[in-house]
Amino acid sequence: MDSLLDALQEGRLIELPEDYDKEDSLRLLAHILEAIPSLPAGTDVAGRILAKEASTKTALGKGWACPDARVPFNEDLICVVGWSPVGIEYGTPDGLPVRIIAMYLVPENQRSNYLREVSLLAKALEIYPGLEKLNAAKELNQVRDHLLDMISSTKGTVGPDSRARMIQLQTRPSVATPVSYSLENLIVEPVTIVIGAGIKPVVLAQDRQLVDLLDGCNGLAEGIAGQGMFQNGGWRIVKRREASYQADRVLFDCLAIKATDGKPI
Repeated sequence: MDSLLDALQEGRLIELPEDYDKEDSLRLLAHILEAIPSLPAGTDVAGRILAKEASTKTALGKGWACPDARVPFNEDLICVVGWSPVGIEYGTPDGLPVRIIAMYLVPENQRSNYLREVSLLAKALEIYPGLEKLNAAKELNQVRDHLLDMISSTKGTVGPDSRARMIQLQTRPSVATPVSYSLENLIVEPVTIVIGAGIKPVVLAQDRQLVDLLDGCNGLAEGIAGQGMFQNGGWRIVKRREASYQADRVLFDCLAIKATDGKPI
């Protein structure tokens, strides 16, 4: 379960708002994946996730779901984990609400590794004795601790490489404990951008500083229209969808993401 460990170590454990339903949660986690710098600009993770979810149920049961987006390029297998404090109605086989969504980005060269990881995760959920404590956790740090404990205590199903990395993660004193981001540590703003021939891009957002920043940026229209992404001032703007109108004007529905510590997303 190396990708799950990476998510915990690199801060991709996100607390989901209590009023988020299944689609809201999937979209948010997908947009977090879309904002990873190594991902090709314009990769529509959210669209792929929702399209697959419409035809294939991704719930594992026991309060877990593992949606995935298959993408036609080579990259690392990447995971982002969402935790819902109240549980999400997900249409699970056992009828239980989902509290943990482990979402995977699955490139062409990682499909066998993904299948192996999810298989091992399903086995771990069957034998982990602390699953009830994980489902009853009230804080994000408790969730992270229980997830690490689950991987460690089910080492018989995880395999030697992950066991070695687990030991390294737990005993390495020189490395600071990774930060697990909740939405309090991550600024996520919806942004609408209208572009057209001969006009300056029109930026609509609730955050005035964000509007002022984007209004003065060169290359905004080219980045969003051509690459599906634009980055400036610590903000990463990712295109979600677009709609064409008269006079060759295009409206882009975007998401702006920024870490409160100022580090790149």
